[in-house]
Amino acid sequence: MKLKYNKFLIVLVALCTIAAGVLSGPRTKLGTMAAPELLIPLGSIGTSLQGSNLASVTGIESMYWNPAGLSSINNNKTGEAIFSYMTYIADIKMQYVAGLVKVGSFGNIGVSIRNLDFGAPIEVTTVELPEGTGETISPVYLIGTLSYARAMTDKVFFGTSIKIISEQIGEVGATGYAFDFGLQYLAGKSGLRFGIAIKNLGPNLKFDGPGLDRSYVENGIPTVRRVNLQSFELPTTLEIGVTYNRTFGKNNNITLGTTFQNSGFSSDEYKFGLEYNYNNNVFLRGGIAYFSDKEKDEALFGPSFGAGVKYPMGNLTLGFDYAYRVLNESGFDTNNQFFTLSLGF
Repeated sequence: MKLKYNKFLIVLVALCTIAAGVLSGPRTKLGTMAAPELLIPLGSIGTSLQGSNLASVTGIESMYWNPAGLSSINNNKTGEAIFSYMTYIADIKMQYVAGLVKVGSFGNIGVSIRNLDFGAPIEVTTVELPEGTGETISPVYLIGTLSYARAMTDKVFFGTSIKIISEQIGEVGATGYAFDFGLQYLAGKSGLRFGIAIKNLGPNLKFDGPGLDRSYVENGIPTVRRVNLQSFELPTTLEIGVTYNRTFGKNNNITLGTTFQNSGFSSDEYKFGLEYNYNNNVFLRGGIAYFSDKEKDEALFGPSFGAGVKYPMGNLTLGFDYAYRVLNESGFDTNNQFFTLSLGF
């Protein structure tokens, strides 16, 4: 059985190495990705740590950051649920709800859905009526996720997710899918954990629909032709991380984490985070990110901070986490805020 798991790990690491070769290279694809909403972070814990907890994240928040963490449900419960709300930029908001349950020796199953809310309806304009037609549209961007995770051994944890992506803008829409694969390794009692994840791996996304139909008159005959749009690649990323945990006294815990992210659509990103928790009930967090080929003032987002509390109530555990991420762009009048409620049962 151990030999089987070792072979599995070798294959997974080889796939990650191949993916790194595909993703690396000059950033010539910047601004051309499909479904950029896949990169908007979810949940307050990982956001406040800038995603530096790739190797140590566990429980329901892992569904976005590293599906391998879903193999461990927090506080030894049999299930978790989470609701998260965030303010993004330009009145855009994100609502997110997810659940995770333990299915015996089979492993853990998680499901989630997120909705990108663009705020007020958008006025429709055309070439003939650039000032507006009097109609409005409300874009609908939804992503549903189904995840599976399992502890392969007492030190090796694996998880995978499939995402269904739906984007609808008036009479034009796109539908696609993507996969995430994650692995975490616990290095005995040293306090070190290692993690690796490939995220948003899938086919190109292309918009289509009757909203692209155009009417012409050819040889006196009315004709309708549809504009054929270009397809674009999903924002696939490869992430590698390590964390170190240390306990001081009886109830004080410190976790240091770092994650490297590689993508063909953006600069290489180095993430660093620190979390302090007291008795696994009160949490303080902070994180920063560094881009290897960007000046400091070119990054859209700055450092992030957060705090959280967990309160046991009999067989239940209630949690609330908050994250605040600095927005460097002066053209927007608000920074990112994340509010997350969680329930362990």
